[in-house]
Amino acid sequence: MELSTTDLSDLHPEAVAVPMVYQAFGGKRRFAGRVRTLKVLEDNALVRQILEEGGGEVLFVDGGGSLRTALLGGNLARLAWERGWAGVVVHGAVRDTAELAALPLGVLALAATPKKSAKEGKGEVDVPLSLPWGTVLPGSYLVADEDGLLLLPSPPSGGQSGGGAPLP
Repeated sequence: MELSTTDLSDLHPEAVAVPMVYQAFGGKRRFAGRVRTLKVLEDNALVRQILEEGGGEVLFVDGGGSLRTALLGGNLARLAWERGWAGVVVHGAVRDTAELAALPLGVLALAATPKKSAKEGKGEVDVPLSLPWGTVLPGSYLVADEDGLLLLPSPPSGGQSGGGAPLP
């Protein structure tokens, strides 16, 4: 049995708990990894740029909560999966939901919308994100499951639960 966010929260009261205000759009419901942050508004050119750099991490995109345009769609999600990203969290909207669901990638967002975003490259990379429930710091460790997200300063020690199973 995997160590859940609830178990980790009990073990690490210093962790930032993020309530599950996001919908799961990806084919993977549980994921974890070191956080890269991105702050943009209705422009996903930097999302592509960061996803092209490599993976094994979780990209947390603060889109200002805007639901007017999608910051991630099928093409970028496939790129993220191909580059080995563990997941993408979008404080905003996504699109191509059938394509997202077919990929073994964690994708969380506030909502879906059909409209594409601008491609101007405006935004900030690897900056603290101030969201309504707390701050997401670049380099923190995110664990996501059905109960919410947990942000820890580093990966949980041992990386395993009492039953010996790996984290999500």
